[in-house]
Amino acid sequence: MPGNSPIDLALARLEAALSALDDAVERRLEHDQGRGNMEEEMHRIGGDRSRLAQSLDSAEARAAQLEEANREVSTRLVAAMETIRAVIARNGG
Repeated sequence: MPGNSPIDLALARLEAALSALDDAVERRLEHDQGRGNMEEEMHRIGGDRSRLAQSLDSAEARAAQLEEANREVSTRLVAAMETIRAVIARNGG
């Protein structure tokens, strides 16, 4: 009877083992490829983080400059208003 001989049974087991090995190799390759993609993504995220940190530092420096300019303008406006009030008071206003 074909299929029941020891050679046929051994070939069937060999084919099953080779199929399982092929599946395992394919899963491993997919895993390794996924890992490589993850490493690339982490590298890309690190670069994005650096650019964002530089952008934040620049924005903070600009904000500090604007705050200083705002204080200077405020000081000058107060001085100008006091001068105007003094002139109005001297001239009978």
